Amino acid sequence: MKSSVSSYSITITVISVMLFMLAGWLMLPDSYASDPHHDEHAHHDDEVKEAKGPHGGRLLVQDDFSLEVSIYETGLPPEFRVYAYKNKQPIAPENLTLDIELKRLGDKLDRIQFTPQQDYLRGDTVIYEPHSFEVSVNAGHQGKSYSWHYDSFEGRTHIPGNIAQEMGIRTEAVGPVTLTETRTLTGRVQTNPNRLSRVRPRFAGVIKAIRHELGDVVRAGDILATVQSNESLQEYHVQAPIDGLIVKRDVQVGEATGDDPLFVIVDLSEVWVELDVFVRDLDLIKKGQAVMVESLDGNYRKTAHIDWVSPLTAHASQSVRVRVIVANEDGVLRPGQFIRGHVTVAEHDVSLAVRQAALQRFRDFQVVFSRFDDVYEVRMLELGRQNHEWVEVLGGIEAGTQYVTENSYLIKADIEKSGASHDH
Repeated sequence: MKSSVSSYSITITVISVMLFMLAGWLMLPDSYASDPHHDEHAHHDDEVKEAKGPHGGRLLVQDDFSLEVSIYETGLPPEFRVYAYKNKQPIAPENLTLDIELKRLGDKLDRIQFTPQQDYLRGDTVIYEPHSFEVSVNAGHQGKSYSWHYDSFEGRTHIPGNIAQEMGIRTEAVGPVTLTETRTLTGRVQTNPNRLSRVRPRFAGVIKAIRHELGDVVRAGDILATVQSNESLQEYHVQAPIDGLIVKRDVQVGEATGDDPLFVIVDLSEVWVELDVFVRDLDLIKKGQAVMVESLDGNYRKTAHIDWVSPLTAHASQSVRVRVIVANEDGVLRPGQFIRGHVTVAEHDVSLAVRQAALQRFRDFQVVFSRFDDVYEVRMLELGRQNHEWVEVLGGIEAGTQYVTENSYLIKADIEKSGASHDH
């Protein structure tokens, strides 16, 4: 009986272990499960990544020979510094040969040659950001050759095309743009006084009928009301002199007309936008300049031009008012509404620019994320002039490179989740 129980317990234990191992295997990413050699490579890569030399660099070992490869960037542009060891003892740098090749995305290949300096070999090339590449190391010592190959990726992630499309990731090529220099002004929408009519009766009398109400849209010639003249006792019609919207109706049937208008009609198909210019910007603002009129919520944008610059300065604010006439057939702009105006004060043709919306913060850099097929990688940028839509690029990315313009924050989040580091 004891033997049966013991055998039963052993069987249950073996099955549990096997189920646990199977579950662990199924939880691995597809790329791991489908590669029969992955465990071997992963183990080797872990050894390479974990092995550090006395100077904090990556330690590469073959037999009794080893190299410590580091990127030195304290107070200097980043450069390779390599230390050599034989049986864990330092080797004089002049007693060996060395070259390193870095393969970057886009089939870019950097070849670094080395010269002895103090107790290390110093590379002859600045290692520009990002420090993300496949590394090939070839060394020679006492007639024997040594070589290593490893990946050193930073700020890189892989997203299949169908997944990227579902995530709403969009890209475009870096290229030249005309960068407009702007000044942003604030102001309000006003009724165009040339499109406003205060409707009064021709002759004093009594209101006999009213044909239109407050808020009605009327056409020129429409009958608004009927008045009986006090002098002739004849009735006559009060007609709309313009097309527009009735914004005021100050009349009732049976009332006598007075000096006040019976109706106020406004044609809102064209409005004035009056913007305030402060003295510091006044020399930049001229009649005829283009203005991007924008609602405060950013949902409305339309380009117009400055029609008039006031010769007067407001006493309290010390600002000068400028007028922009804006077509408003759809009626989106309403008198009294607060508004912004981005005034184009200069234009600059730049050879490279990226969209402001594409920029993200990565370490201490402003970056975009380049795309090479299904691989996305950070590009650290040197930036120049900018406006609310574009920013000039002085360095960090090449013309024609595809970069993420929409939902770039998702790429950043994916890279940070994967634990991309800047560890040399």
